[in-house]
Amino acid sequence: MLAVCVESSHRMGMGHLFRAINLISLLRDRGVPSVVFINRHQPSQAMLTREGIRFKVVPVTDVMNDWETRLIEKYSVTVWINDRLATDDRHARRIKEAGIKLVTFDDRGSGAALADLHFAPLVFDDAGKLQGRRVLCGTEYLALNPAIGGLKRLRTTAGRLLITLGGSDTHGVTLKVVEWVKKRRPSATVVAGPAFEHDAELEKIIPDGYRFKRCVPSLIKEFSLHDLAITGGGVTPFEANASGLPCIIIANEWPEVSIAQHLQRIGSSVFAGHWSELDERLLDCELDIEKMSRAGMEQITTQGLHNIYRELQTL
Repeated sequence: MLAVCVESSHRMGMGHLFRAINLISLLRDRGVPSVVFINRHQPSQAMLTREGIRFKVVPVTDVMNDWETRLIEKYSVTVWINDRLATDDRHARRIKEAGIKLVTFDDRGSGAALADLHFAPLVFDDAGKLQGRRVLCGTEYLALNPAIGGLKRLRTTAGRLLITLGGSDTHGVTLKVVEWVKKRRPSATVVAGPAFEHDAELEKIIPDGYRFKRCVPSLIKEFSLHDLAITGGGVTPFEANASGLPCIIIANEWPEVSIAQHLQRIGSSVFAGHWSELDERLLDCELDIEKMSRAGMEQITTQGLHNIYRELQTL
């Protein structure tokens, strides 16, 4: 049994959960039994239920009470995967003392040092400081939605605009972006995630001609309908760029700055800055949409899940 332990909330965002769902879906296709351990968060639990994924609500941040050992025994876990940004060494030590393998993703916490395998596809600065028995950096380990492969399309103009700022949009950046964009465009599509909590404020400012969608069945399919996107700086712009959809990226959190800068370097997106320091004049810049679209499709692989699975098999 493979266990994936994630944190997901309005404050933290839902990127860890989305990655876990992609990974669990692949494991399910390969016949590998799995379970998700997650903190209490109704929108996240609803999403797991909708996807038919087995899960257990646990006190993820509790490092004093040994809930991990009990779950390992109950579910006969043989590999434990953390996707929690920063794990604690007390938590990691319990996993290892149970005699099973420990895997982690993009982990800046003290627990990473005890990991048998550390995937770090989203770390573009100070990668040399990452800890773990075996550390694998690079976007070839991005757990992107495999549906991208069938929906790639070259864009040539910035026609239809999509605005999507993550599963939770903790800081309400969608509101700021809509205020800017409506001065320039008569229409756009705004997609909010399951943990979005700014509906009332958005309703007051969103103009006629703008479509508002919440909890869409497939964000990848929404990508296919648009020619340019304004996104946050997590996994979303990688999925968009891989499908040929160029992005204007706004960092919702400071760690997302290096992600946005990487995508700007490879030419598939432009970086508009951290949400607290945005300059709306970027929206007036003329973008080479075709060049950006090609760069994304050519430089971002959609085989990351298969690469991750191959490495997990070695454990």
